[in-house]
Amino acid sequence: MLALGRILQCVPAGAGVARTALNMAGKSASVVAKQLVHTPRNTKDDGQFKTWKPLAPTLRQRRMASRKDLHKGGPVRELTVAKRRTGGRNNTGRITCRHRGGGMKRRIRLVDFKRTEPGPQQVVRLEYDPGRSAHIALIKHMETGKLSYILAPSKLKPGAVVQSYMRVSFEDKTEAAPGGVAPEEETHATEAEAIANLFRPKADLSAELTSKVIVETGNCMPLKMIPIGTKIHNIGLHPFGRAQLARSAGASAQLLYTAATGLAQIKLMSGEVRRVPVDACATIGQVSNAHHKHETLGSAGSRRRRGWRPTVRGTAMNTHDHPHGGGRGKSKGNKHPRSPWGKLAKGGKTRLKTNPLVVRGRPRR
Repeated sequence: MLALGRILQCVPAGAGVARTALNMAGKSASVVAKQLVHTPRNTKDDGQFKTWKPLAPTLRQRRMASRKDLHKGGPVRELTVAKRRTGGRNNTGRITCRHRGGGMKRRIRLVDFKRTEPGPQQVVRLEYDPGRSAHIALIKHMETGKLSYILAPSKLKPGAVVQSYMRVSFEDKTEAAPGGVAPEEETHATEAEAIANLFRPKADLSAELTSKVIVETGNCMPLKMIPIGTKIHNIGLHPFGRAQLARSAGASAQLLYTAATGLAQIKLMSGEVRRVPVDACATIGQVSNAHHKHETLGSAGSRRRRGWRPTVRGTAMNTHDHPHGGGRGKSKGNKHPRSPWGKLAKGGKTRLKTNPLVVRGRPRR
């Protein structure tokens, strides 16, 4: 009721209807107060961030990325599945992931990370996904009418047309003879072309492939078809497999080297340079919602609604609960910062062997 009284002080005297509704006791007053906080008059959205008037202490520092261009309704039901929560417990009921539990109900959006459907697909709308930091886009195949979700690249607008070249072959196919056997002349010509391609420079082959695809934001294609220096995201690690790299909000990578066969080289945002098969998928552009890293929740309640439980400091525990526990005062026993299981928490080595596909590791402090 104290917070409700502060909100009452912020309501203009002329707003008689609002003050009458807020003066109602019980649940009605809390509902009306919540609606009053989120009215357009008490919020500001400049296209980058959404901020609130400090009607309550938790709203003073609250700042969220703008979502005014996203779809206001729910997702396509057929493209979602229920998310069953575990509260951080395994099959025996023991906590294996701390600080998890509670939160709002969610449904998992089935995002297409393989992009194997060829043909033009039109962007219907952009949507919010509670299961990831990036936004998603609902696309509709212009020939079959099939709906699917993809990660929304930055600057992608509804009505745009995207394509996938993962299963498109640019090789010339010869028609077979009535008996199912190709003519001898065409067979010899095909063999001659194949032998000639073996001795052609790889740069010529990659240039020929690149000239036959449309390199635009949102289009998906193998790395061998992408020009060097292009900004990409949603990158796979295996030939014709699902995308695994550069999928979070604002993430991207740069293609440093590619060829018709073998391994390409990409530079990640961390500074790491690694090899990836040239037949792995990649999408042109940068992932949407780049302002996500500047968000401020402003209250512990917002954190709880996202399924996170409080974190207890090690120095506040007993000796047998944490390496920092026990002792008099705030002492942690002259130990370097450690995890509850005794592993070094800051700067300790945890990697036992190096990845042979990493050309240059990320810069370390």
